[in-house]
Amino acid sequence: MRTSSFFGQLRSAYASEIDDMTFDSEGKNVLRQRLTARRKELPFLRQMMELSPEMVSVVFHQGFRFKNPALIEHVLSLESDEFPAWDTLSDSIVLEPWARQLADELCKEPMGEWLLTVAAGLEYLFAKPERASAKDDSQDEEDDDREKDGDGNLDGEDEDEKDARLREEAGQDWMVEQGFDRKD
Repeated sequence: MRTSSFFGQLRSAYASEIDDMTFDSEGKNVLRQRLTARRKELPFLRQMMELSPEMVSVVFHQGFRFKNPALIEHVLSLESDEFPAWDTLSDSIVLEPWARQLADELCKEPMGEWLLTVAAGLEYLFAKPERASAKDDSQDEEDDDREKDGDGNLDGEDEDEKDARLREEAGQDWMVEQGFDRKD
C-alpha cells in the first residue's frame, strides 16, 4: 500500500493524539472517557478541521468499519485535494451509529465530507500495523540514504525504537506549531 505524503505526515500525529488521550497521569486507561469528552467538543473543534485534521478526526476513533479495504487504500494514496466525494466512499465505509450522528452534524460544514475522508483514512492506518504498510516515497528515499546494520535495522534501531522516535518527533513538531519551544 502506498501512502501519500499527506497521510504519511498525519499518521504519526493521529497516533500521538490517541496515545496522549489513552492514559492519565496515574497510568489509568481513560481513552473512552476522553473520547466521549472530545466528541462533545465537536462544535468547537470544527474550526480546526483544515489546520489540525488529526485533532478533529480523533472523535471518530473506532467509529468506522471498512467493507472494501482496497478503496480506502486507494484514498490513502491521494493528496488532500484529490479526495473523491464522501458519498462515493460511504457505501464501502460503515459508520457506527454514534459516529453516524457526528458525521451528519459535520457534513453540514463546508469541509465536513473532506474531514470524514481524512478521519476514515487515519483510522484505517491506525488499525493497520505500520510495519506492514508501505512507507511514503519521502521515507523510502530517507531510508535509502541510511545504512543498515547486520540485522537489517537502520542504524541499529529496532522497529519499536524507530516508531517511538517518530511519534516523539511528530509530537514535538506539533507543539512547536502550537507556539511552544522544542524540547531538546
